[in-house]
Amino acid sequence: MEKIPVWEKYTLSIEEAAAYFRIGENKLCNLVADNRTAKFLLWNGNRPQIKR
Repeated sequence: MEKIPVWEKYTLSIEEAAAYFRIGENKLCNLVADNRTAKFLLWNGNRPQIKR
């Protein structure tokens, strides 16, 4: 199975976004918790996906 590079993905998980934006995972979790209806978030069930 091929792995898609992070720079080609449309949305990123918290872990991928932390590595891509060089921000800690806890900081990203806090940003998501504070801005649950932000335009940079997509929700997959209860999992946030961050638009790149």
